[in-house]
This record gives sequence, C-alpha cells and structure tokens, in this order.
Amino acid sequence: MTSSTEPTRATRRGTANWPTAGLSFGGDYSPEQWPWETVLEDMVLMGEAGVNLVTLGVFSWVVHEPQDGRFDFTWLDRMLDLLHEHGISVDLATPTAAVPMWLHRLHPEILPQDEHGHPLAPGGRLGWCASSPVFRSYALRIVERLASHVAGHPAVRMWHISNELGGGNGRCHCPVSNARFRDWVEAKYATVDALNDAWGTAFWGNTYSSFAEVTTPSGVTAHNPGQLLDFERFSSDELLGHYRAERAVLQRWTPHVPITTNFMVGLGPDVVDYTRWADETDIVANDHYTYGPDPLRHQELAFSGDRMRAMSGGGPWMLMEHAAGAASWHPINQPKRPGELIRHALGHLARGSDSAMFFQWRASRLGTEQFHSAMLPHAGRDSRIFRDITTLGGHLRALREVQGSVVADVQVAILHDNEAGWAVKSGLKPINRPSYAESARAVHNALFERAVTADIVPPWAALADYRLVVVPGLFLVSDTNARAVRDYVEAGGTVLVTWFSGIVDEVNTVRTGGFPGAFRDLLGVSSEEFSPLTVEERVALDNGWTAKRWTEFMRAPEDGSGVEIVARYAGGTVSGAPAITRRTVGAGAAWYLSADLEAADLGALVDRLLSESGVEPAAAVPRGVEAVRRRSASESYLFLINHTAEPAWADASGTDLLTGTLHDGQVPLAAGAVAVLRESGAWSTGSQGPGRP
Repeated sequence: MTSSTEPTRATRRGTANWPTAGLSFGGDYSPEQWPWETVLEDMVLMGEAGVNLVTLGVFSWVVHEPQDGRFDFTWLDRMLDLLHEHGISVDLATPTAAVPMWLHRLHPEILPQDEHGHPLAPGGRLGWCASSPVFRSYALRIVERLASHVAGHPAVRMWHISNELGGGNGRCHCPVSNARFRDWVEAKYATVDALNDAWGTAFWGNTYSSFAEVTTPSGVTAHNPGQLLDFERFSSDELLGHYRAERAVLQRWTPHVPITTNFMVGLGPDVVDYTRWADETDIVANDHYTYGPDPLRHQELAFSGDRMRAMSGGGPWMLMEHAAGAASWHPINQPKRPGELIRHALGHLARGSDSAMFFQWRASRLGTEQFHSAMLPHAGRDSRIFRDITTLGGHLRALREVQGSVVADVQVAILHDNEAGWAVKSGLKPINRPSYAESARAVHNALFERAVTADIVPPWAALADYRLVVVPGLFLVSDTNARAVRDYVEAGGTVLVTWFSGIVDEVNTVRTGGFPGAFRDLLGVSSEEFSPLTVEERVALDNGWTAKRWTEFMRAPEDGSGVEIVARYAGGTVSGAPAITRRTVGAGAAWYLSADLEAADLGALVDRLLSESGVEPAAAVPRGVEAVRRRSASESYLFLINHTAEPAWADASGTDLLTGTLHDGQVPLAAGAVAVLRESGAWSTGSQGPGRP
C-alpha cells in the first residue's frame, strides 16, 4: 500500500529518454475521427506550426479491437508511418480510458458504482472499476497486443498509459471494490482491535467485530473521518495498481521507451495521490487547465507548475495538455485573451516544463467536447489561435537550448500533501467543505508577486537547503515530518506555520492538548478554541492588519519561553488574544499565523519573512511581472512574463532568445509581452533546494 510508507524524493529526470530532440510541441491527435484527406492536411499544418510530438490513440480501443478478440492495427500502422515520414514523434496511448461498447455489453459489471450503488452509464471515459479483475484481463490483453505489434517502430517515442486515471472512475462502491477495500484495510491494520482504535469506532457505537463488516463509505450518512481518509488512500492505490499492471506489459515489449501517464495536478487535493505516484513514471506529466473567470489564473498555473517540478525531483517535467483557448466544462467558457496562449505556455516552461502540449490538435466537430478549443480551431488556419500556435512553435524552436535546464535559486519551500487535503474534507469541520489549498495559494501568490520562486514539496522532503519553509494549513502531519520541521528551524531555518496545521495524525485523529497540535511545542503557543468568521466578518489586529475567515483563541506563555507577540486581535470574540507570534528556536525562528489575513497584510508579513530569512527575488521586477530563472551546466536563463495590461521594465541583462535583442541592465516589456534572456555575466548562486545541480 503506497500510504503505509513515505516515499523517497524522486531522482531528477534527465533528457536522455525525452521523446523529442528539442522542446516538445503538439497535442492529442485523433485522426480516426477524420477522413484521410483531412489527415493529410494535418501533416502540412503541423509542419507549418512546428509540431514535433502528438499523443495518439487515447480513445482508439474499439479501432484496434472492433469486436471481442478481433484485432486490427491497419489504421495505426498507417498513422505511425505517416507521422514518422513527417518527422513527428508519437506518444502512444494504451487505449484503456475508452471502453468499447461491446465490452460494456458483455460485462456491465465492470462499470463503477456511485455511493448509492448505482452503476455509471456507458458512454463516458474511464467507465471501469479499478478493482475489477474482469476489466483488468481485457485491458492487459489489448495492451499486450498493442505493445507487441508496435515494438521497434521508430515513431513510438513514449508510452501514455490510459488517460487522466481517476478522472471519472476515482471512487467505486461496487461489490468488488467493497471486497478489495476490506482486504486493503485488513492488510493495513492486521487486527480488528487496531482498526477500531485507529478509526475511533467507539463513537456512535460503530465498533467492528470482524473485517467482514467493513464497507466502503457509501450512502448519505456522516461517515467516520478515519474511514473516509483510508478510502481515499485505497482508491488511489487501486488505480496505481492498474497503472503498474499496464506498465509491466509495456516494459516487457519496449524496455527503452519511457512510460508516463497524465496527472491532473492543480491546487489539490488531487483525485489520486500524484505526489506518491510520481516515482512510478519515467517522465512526470500533467494536464492543466485554467479557470477563465479567475483573475489570477496565471498564478494558479505557476502553483501547479511548482508542484510538478517538486514531483520530478527538480528536473524537467512534461505539460501534456492545456487549452489553446476556452475549455468546455465551466458554466461560462471564456477564450484566452490576446497573447495569453503564449504567456501560459511559456509560464509552464519557466516553471520547469520541457514541453507545451495541448488538448487537442484539431477541434472536434462532434462529441462531448465539440466546443473545446484546439490548436487548429473550427475556424481553421486563418484564425487568431492558429497564428498564436505558429508563433509559439517558433518560440519553442528559439528556446531549444533551454531543454534540460532546471529551475534555479529556489530558496522557499511550501509543504503540501494530498493526504492532508483528503483529511480536511473527511468528516465535519469548523468550516465545512473547506478549500485545503487556499492558504497555500495565498502565500504562493504573495511570493509570486515578489518574483520569489517556491518549491511546493511534500512534508517528507529534505528542507535543509531552503531559507524559508511555509506550512500552510497542513491539517494532517506525521510525528516524523513534524520533527523534521523542528530540526530545520533549530539548524537555522525560518518557518511560518499557518492556522489549521498539525491538527490530526496519520489516521485522522485529533491531537489533544491544544492547537496547532504537532507544531505546538515548536511554536511555544497554544490555541484552545477556533473562532471561524462568516464571509462578511472582519477582525482588526492591533498592528493595523485585518483578519478574515478564521481566528483563534490563542495563549502565549508568560514564562520567558522566547515567544514574541507580533500582533494581537483588536476585536471579535478573541479580542486581546495573540494573533501572530514568533519564537526563536535554536539558530532559527518559528512563526505562527492564527488568522487568515487580507492579501495586502499577508504580503506585508511575507516581506518581513523574506527579509529575515535572506530570500532574494529572481529579478527586480514590478508587480504583475513573473520572473523565474532556469539554469543548465553552462548557461542561465531568465524568464520574464508581463501579465499586466501596461508596459513594464525589468532590471536584467542578457540576450532575448525570442528576438535576439541584447539588453544591458534593463529589459522593456510591452503589455502582455514575454522575454527569455540568456543572461550575461555572473548570476546569483543562492540556495537551489534539494535535487538541484
């Protein structure tokens, strides 16, 4: 079980098995949906755009196996040969995301069941239960036949297992899943007494006398938080088991072809535990879509990229999908603004991606996603999107030398864990249906605005090389990981712990004795009661700052323990209580923020933390200009992205790889413009974080 031990940090990925010689550019390609003359036109337009990689066959199971046991790879052979002839590499998918209708007809029991025991209807994606042995046998059969057939074809440069695993079949409550969950629970706890103790089943008299009584948490009752958390872990493990089974087949037939699957990493918690999955892939890949109405969608994109980079051990990762324009599943799907397509793609690149891939190449005329944007939209070649795509293709060719470089000068770590996010939503809380990553994103945005790059790492990551560590709402934490934070501070680091951190242990049991639980001794303070606020409420602090959403009745000792009260509450039910504290511990400092602050006030706190810890920005830039540095063994590259509607200047020097212009001291950036400098002269050698060269 992946949740039983904490994984080691992924080793840094190299470029030896990268599927393209330069930065990868292209997208999902579904030629089976189009007549042959359209496919031939695609080859011409892909060449014009500079496409060098396509993801092929994601939804092609029924094409490869039109009837049970009858295989036909004629179409695939023709496409692989054609793409290779045009110099386009293939990321070949195992087609198990798209169950053929004949398989659903023969075996309707493979469909996942919702919490009420109702099977999902055929016709969507991932219409299978991860625990189903029947589905597993059919899936591995098609993977075996596919892999043996294409082994050695020069076009196949990467394998893409299934598609967005968990995105449709993340949780299943069918009889097979119930039986597998019982086995998983018994393997984890060994005895019923240990299970009852971990889940606290004495509450409401729900004590088990046998593992045979355990079920998945289905129905509408208020379930046990420990059971809910373990069901999330189990579900992730079952999907990982399926991934591993397909991977084993591919490794037998094509041992030198890298294997990946596309994650869906955003703010989190994720549908499966990608952080613990990452070491299972040869190239860590992500699908990322922004939400149009979000005014800071470029910052959320950066948050996701900083998580992906940590999952790849600091090395390059792959942006497998993002949108050329509007998506199709939001209430209102807005197009990207002029230039935003290029800014978003290069924003991912700045954060460590060595690719800019899209869903999809050509917009679909029919089907569920017929209005999802594409590299080649319904309007065709003569369109704003396609002009931007060809411009982006030119940019990626100009940036070819950046491939393989890594994000550098990272001096801040933000601790983030899917299990903590799952624990937050498992069971009733002071604020129900909370957003686990909201505090993390707020701090990350304050750093983003100050051109400070952060690694978003799991709580078991090595911390010694960072100057500042932020623990934002890390609701669940183990004793081992909490001790690592203390060791980091004692050795000279600065840490900021925010509200609702350290509250429960690994089985979702509250740590008694006062909040913030696991970090209470480090911080030297204790909160005895939470006092969440309504959406409209605000509480003043005595230093002029303002709290929203959350306050606490906190006490600081009066015994000379070294706790400095930075600010107190000046209103609300907690008036007079400490709100923000700082404590010297060993050679370092531990801060506690017991309130959710307004953005400007949080920024002021971050300014003090950066100054105290000696963290430097990547470059001197105005707010709204993103600045991130990547570095190879011999060169340094500074990405500058102006996300504002006004011209701006950045203090930097070097040659802009996109234009060839040499800048000495200052770089002008038009509204919405991007520059990527090969920097001249010496550059900062600040702490690079774990996994850096």
